[in-house]
Amino acid sequence: MMLRWVLILLLVLLVVNAFTQFFQKMGFGKLPGDFKFELFGRTFFVPFTTSALLMLAVTGLARLV
Repeated sequence: MMLRWVLILLLVLLVVNAFTQFFQKMGFGKLPGDFKFELFGRTFFVPFTTSALLMLAVTGLARLV
C-alpha cells in the first residue's frame, strides 16, 4: 500500500517537472506570493500562490469526476 503512494508521488513529480517550462510561460511561478530568494549562493523558489491555484484546480477536477 505504501509503495503505491510512493510511486504515485514519483510520477506526479516527474509530470510536474516535465511541464515546468510550460507553466512558467503561462505565468505560473511569477504570481504575487511566489517567492524566489538566494541564500549561500543557491537560489530557492517557494511557489505559495501557484501551489494554491493548482490545488484548487485539481480539487475542482476531482469533484467533477
